[in-house]
Amino acid sequence: MAKLTPMMEQYIKIKAEYKDAFLFYRLGDFYEMFYDDAINAARELEITLTKRAGGKSDSIPMCGVPYHSAEGYIKTLIEKGYKVAICEQVEDPKTAKGVVKREVVQLITPGTVMESNMLKEGENNYIASLSQFKDGTHAVAYNDLSTGENRIALISHGWDAVIHELYNQPIREIVISSNLPDELQGQLKERLGITLSYQDEVTFNAEYRSLSENLNDERLMKAFSRLLNYIQHTQKRSLDHLQKAEVIQLQDYLSLDMYSKRNLELTETIIKKGKHGSLLWVLDKTATAMGSRMLKKWLERPLLNRKQIEERLQIVDGLYHGFMERDTLREILKSVYDMERLAGRIAFGNVNARDLIQLKQSLQKIPELKNTLYQFNLPEINRLADELIMPEHLVQVLDASLVDDPPVSIKEGAIIKDGYNQQLDTYRYASKNGKQWIAELEQKEKKETNIKSLKIGYNRVFGYYIEVTKANLHLLPEGRYERKQTLTNAERYITPELKEKETLILEAEEKSVDLEYILFLEIREKIKNHIPELQHLADTVSKIDVLQGFATVSEANNYKRPRFVEGKLTIKNGRHPVIEQVMKQGSFVPNDVSLDEETRVLLITGPNMSGKSTYMRQLALTVIMGQIGCFVPCDEADLIIFDQIFTRIGAADDLVSGQSTFMVEMLEAKHAIANATDQSLILLDEIGRGTSTYDGMALAQAIVEYIHHNIHAKTLFSTHYHELTALEESLSSLKNVHVRAEEHEGNVVFLHQIKEGAADQSYGIHVAKLAELPDALIERATAILQQLESDDKPAPITEKIESGQLSFFVDDAKAVKEKQPVNRSNGSVIEELANMNLFEMTPMEAMNELHRLQKSIKK
Repeated sequence: MAKLTPMMEQYIKIKAEYKDAFLFYRLGDFYEMFYDDAINAARELEITLTKRAGGKSDSIPMCGVPYHSAEGYIKTLIEKGYKVAICEQVEDPKTAKGVVKREVVQLITPGTVMESNMLKEGENNYIASLSQFKDGTHAVAYNDLSTGENRIALISHGWDAVIHELYNQPIREIVISSNLPDELQGQLKERLGITLSYQDEVTFNAEYRSLSENLNDERLMKAFSRLLNYIQHTQKRSLDHLQKAEVIQLQDYLSLDMYSKRNLELTETIIKKGKHGSLLWVLDKTATAMGSRMLKKWLERPLLNRKQIEERLQIVDGLYHGFMERDTLREILKSVYDMERLAGRIAFGNVNARDLIQLKQSLQKIPELKNTLYQFNLPEINRLADELIMPEHLVQVLDASLVDDPPVSIKEGAIIKDGYNQQLDTYRYASKNGKQWIAELEQKEKKETNIKSLKIGYNRVFGYYIEVTKANLHLLPEGRYERKQTLTNAERYITPELKEKETLILEAEEKSVDLEYILFLEIREKIKNHIPELQHLADTVSKIDVLQGFATVSEANNYKRPRFVEGKLTIKNGRHPVIEQVMKQGSFVPNDVSLDEETRVLLITGPNMSGKSTYMRQLALTVIMGQIGCFVPCDEADLIIFDQIFTRIGAADDLVSGQSTFMVEMLEAKHAIANATDQSLILLDEIGRGTSTYDGMALAQAIVEYIHHNIHAKTLFSTHYHELTALEESLSSLKNVHVRAEEHEGNVVFLHQIKEGAADQSYGIHVAKLAELPDALIERATAILQQLESDDKPAPITEKIESGQLSFFVDDAKAVKEKQPVNRSNGSVIEELANMNLFEMTPMEAMNELHRLQKSIKK
């Protein structure tokens, strides 16, 4: 192998320290990548892969992206879960001896993004750290670098509880010890789909002592220190905006496991993985990005403290009834920018003058916001208004220093107001006066030479010049003009006095631009001192925004304020908050719910598509809405404060972990049974459908009995096993209810009304008819059903059904069921069917066997 060039040696040395990142190595106006980085980046970014000579004979894979447009390429890599190390020149090439010194100045990772175009406005972007301890506990620390937020929780219920906690937060990256078992690392990566990073050295930096004042547990300190160490290592700068770590006492919030959050579609839908169609979509009537993020956090952690819930409801009540004032409030909030992230960017050092103008405009809205809140004349709202403390000095500094419409760049001038700095004014005067002198010189030269087309211009290469067309060169006086540049149709000249003035103008402009940059950095440093005030202000504005959003959505959708009582839950004409938004107005059928100590379990029967799952979901969503402090969709509600909600609604395979629908069903049921208390809400839908009829029925009954006898949780249990309705006679706290459906002229009509008692039939064939299965098939199914439900002779076998449908061979099937000799006249197909154990097959295996048998009959 040929010897590498000094530059490539430098590259390889730096790359060795950042093996898990793309190294963006600065060369002139490009960030270059080499070797595997180049090959992988060319594929991921869809850019051209080239080669570079690395020594005398070797060629090295190479690709690059322009420095000025690198942000877009970095965003693409980050969104795909990669890391990018930014390697810059850290010495002046003019004074460097040998290869210019380069260093990584920042490691951008999915969890440490600060650039606004890489962040979603209404969502936090968390990086977390996880520490595992010998006593079986785990500590999880969270940080949103864009806002400075730090939170930490201790989890003492095993690894599953860790997975559930991490799943429920918008985490992009998790920092762990390399000693964490490979199996657990695999679960973090595969089940949660997040980037793994490693930080084995864990030391607490005294510089951040104030951030850990609330941490009185060594385990919490270790997890938080791991996270801080990693952030310091990757960002390589002071992080003045980091907030004091908040300890999350998980027992203070309603617990929602990953299954329940997914099944209830709180923040995103199951199928499309988007906000539209989720509860968040309905409730998010916030006017600021800060408020939208806070709403999402409240949804993920509903309250258990009744006093806190009632305080929120009282504020929402006041805002609800003050329509005119609330409308004014919303208009003011629409003019408030994202102060939380602006504060983070100020500390981080990537804020520009336009950002600071947005901050100024936001702060100027605070007095107006405060006065509007006082108009509600409600103690709880007045207390919120009292917390809106505007840093007036900061507004004065920003107003006096920055122009109202500055450019994006902070290194090209035109951002500082006249009159702010005397030296800057002097430079500007010299520059402006010089340009006026040049304009006057142009008129003077035109007059003296009598060349009307003569002009004085400027470019960065040649500076100022006098341009004369070749047709007029004979009019120029000899000796005074010095040729500077020849063009096709003109000559450019300079005179001694123009050269002298040029020096003064350019020097003044250069010094002016440099001074503006220095002044801007000074302004930024002044604002840094006010970051805690700005963060507190942003937090208060966010609360106001969420609560006015609750009032707005409650008025628009006719929600009512819930009452919280002990022991008995009663909802009159409850509705599903999401479904009623996507249905035609007035078409949603409301229903009552009643649960108390005498009726803890509702066993729900009724046909598929009739609304059993909707009924269950709407109860859970109503409970969650109440416990975050929002009014609820009903005519009247007395609610219980639940400590946990467990749901098993909807069928889905977990392909990542290789689990079937039935296994997922059992795992979710097991999770509820193992963790629920008598203060919990359990919603189980169609348990047992993934296995054989008798297996499923036995499991369903056993689960209902176990919950009834051992857990005593409030439970809604829907089933298609009508035999279970007999449990009402043996289980004192179980009550049968059903969803009404009626048959009219051979068609089923779903009334979506919950009534007491058990359903009389399942209407499954009617649902198949609604799905437009072939008429011949529907007729045959009806005949078979009648035969199975009667003791009469079997329905006659149809040799051939329209469209080539096969007979179901009811006579022979019945013979098998009754353990009588099978009629072999229909060939070996019947025998094979009789001996087949369908419940040990996968669905695909069963389909393949059926296809094979069908082919054998057609031959």
